[in-house]
Amino acid sequence: MTDALKNKPPVVVPPAALRRAGFKRGQALEVKASGGVVTIVPKLSPDELQDEREVRDPKIRAAIREGHAEFLAGKTRPIEGFFAERASRAQKRTRRHPGA
Repeated sequence: MTDALKNKPPVVVPPAALRRAGFKRGQALEVKASGGVVTIVPKLSPDELQDEREVRDPKIRAAIREGHAEFLAGKTRPIEGFFAERASRAQKRTRRHPGA
């Protein structure tokens, strides 16, 4: 889809393009511009933004890969064990950094 940039400051995205992108009426959008490219993406909620940051963390990515490999190998464990292990790691971190 091609359109010409007019002398008016606002740029209007054709409704057909918005529909194809899956945007809904009233949805918050974020506009990013870099190197002559303008990207429009849905604005993330604070929880979604935190999730995105965490997934970019190399340690978390490694844990996801390890868990996925275990899943593919058929290894499972009860959820209670997972949460107990996670809680013990958190307690160890707070003990090392009491001023944090």
